[in-house]
Formats: sequence, structure tokens, C-alpha cells
Amino acid sequence: MLFAKEFNTLDYIIKKSEKILLFAHSSPDSDTTGANFAMREYIKSLGKKVDVACFDPIPKFLENLTSEKFEYPEHLDIKTYDTIIACDSVERGFHKIFPNLSPNQVIVLIDHHPDITIEGDVNIINPKYSSVCEIIYEFFNFIKAGIDKNIATYIMLGILGDTGSFQHSNTTPRVMHIASDLLKKGAPLLKIVNSIFINKKMSTLKLWGRAFEKAKINSKNGMIITVLTQKDIHDCNASTEDIAQVAATLNTVPGTKFSLILSERDSGIIKGSLRSEEYKGVDVSKIAALLGGGGHKLASGFEMKGHIEEIKDGWEIR
Repeated sequence: MLFAKEFNTLDYIIKKSEKILLFAHSSPDSDTTGANFAMREYIKSLGKKVDVACFDPIPKFLENLTSEKFEYPEHLDIKTYDTIIACDSVERGFHKIFPNLSPNQVIVLIDHHPDITIEGDVNIINPKYSSVCEIIYEFFNFIKAGIDKNIATYIMLGILGDTGSFQHSNTTPRVMHIASDLLKKGAPLLKIVNSIFINKKMSTLKLWGRAFEKAKINSKNGMIITVLTQKDIHDCNASTEDIAQVAATLNTVPGTKFSLILSERDSGIIKGSLRSEEYKGVDVSKIAALLGGGGHKLASGFEMKGHIEEIKDGWEIR
């Protein structure tokens, strides 16, 4: 089995550790949240001390699925943990504490992004998985750990989020088999889908409307692009969390090959999100790499300094 050696090692490390820190990436999404909380449930069942850290709070759209909260890293004594496990997009946030970790602390990286440069003591990384939650399921299955309703819910959360509710090309037969098993174990499929994709605040819908209204198609390369400034976000009484799914929705427009949304964030940062589909034949990770970012072939992103200004034929970053 893929990762048999690494799974055995991780199982040993967890059972030998007394205090474990799990780390979620900044601007947390369904996958990093689900993976970390699923691991937390399992580690707690072993009688271990375990915390989940993140530089940002849990997304509001997930609050009806869990009462758990993230711990802020600055509120923790990081050096007191025997083992630190980073789950998903490990270079988004975890890189801030990584250089200060002690040599005697065991570092485990679990990820499905192809461009990870950080090296841990144990690296469980493969971009062929739909999500980190799929990897976590395989780990639990390998060590024959019991998956209860709570763990099944968290794993399903990550899989649904990263497969676009089974609509993306990373939805494999194995993913569907896992989802079936999680349903049998009590994962509330409809409730999770509603939380991630359906139940949206009026502020979210207003922001989406503004993004869709601004969208433009470049007929030369098949790109559909839109922008959201901080003024747009403020005018709609929205937040950066509400920007999620805009790129994926734009990518459904007929005749387009890939989508790009540029959104202004704090501290003069512009975030770019790129999406495509297998049949469209565009590797958006190559575009992101040219702009200092990275990610998957069909879902990538980048960040740059500047602000967005509207011009006659579109927008400029200055």
C-alpha cells in the first residue's frame, strides 16, 4: 500500500507522544479543518494531550458543523509539544513557526499539494489524492482505527470541499468508495453540502453578484477574469471568506478554459485564485508558478503586492 511505511511510522510516533500539536493552514478551508479535527478526535481517544493551532479562526460557514475552535499559535508554548503534525497547504502559516522548532520535536507533514519545499521528519505528500482528508481516511483504515460519526463528518467535510461536492476531476472511484463508507458511519452529507456550498448570507451573494458583474472573457486565451477590491468587500458588508467558490463558479461559463479572480487583501496584498477542468487542457499551476505561486494542475493560486485599479479595457495592478 502507498505510504505503508510512513503510516506505520506515524502510528508509532502518535502512540509514543504525550503532547501533540496539529497545525491548520492560514485562511482555513474545509480540508485543513476536517483533517485536523479528525486527527484530533483520534488522538484524544488515545488519552493524549492535543491542540489544533491556526493563525486564523475557523471559517464561519463551518460553525454549524463543529463547536471546536483553533488555538492561536502565539497563545501556545510550541516547544512543549513532542510532535507537530501539519495537515494541508503546509507552507501557508506553518512556515512561520517551522524555523523555530527544536531538533528533538518530531515534524510530520501531510499534504496533497505538489510544490511543498518544507521537509519534515515524516513526509506524507502525494498530489494524486483528492484531499488531505482522503489521506487521513487511508491512515485510519491502515491502522484499523475506529471511525465514529464525528470523525466521519470531519473527513467527509474535507473530501466534499476539495472535490467540489464530487464535481471536480479529482473525484476518483476510490473517493466515492470512501464517501460511501463515511455515509454508513453517520456523516451528514446534506448538512455538509449545505454548509459549504448552499447556505449563503446575503452579504456573500451580493459580493458574488459584484464579482460576476465585473467578469470579462479574454477570447484569445479563454480566460474569464474578475476582480474584487477591498471597497467591494466593504460595500457588500462581506469578508474575504465570502470570496470562496467565485473562481470555481466562473470556471463553469461555456467557452472558457480557465478562471482567475484577483482580490485585494490586508497589508497591500492581492490574492489570485485560478481554476480549470481536465477536459479544458490548461494547467493553471504553471500560470501560478510564473507569478510566484503554485498548487494543483486544476486549482492554484498566488499572491503579490499592490492594489487593483480599473482602466479602460480591464484592470491594472499597481
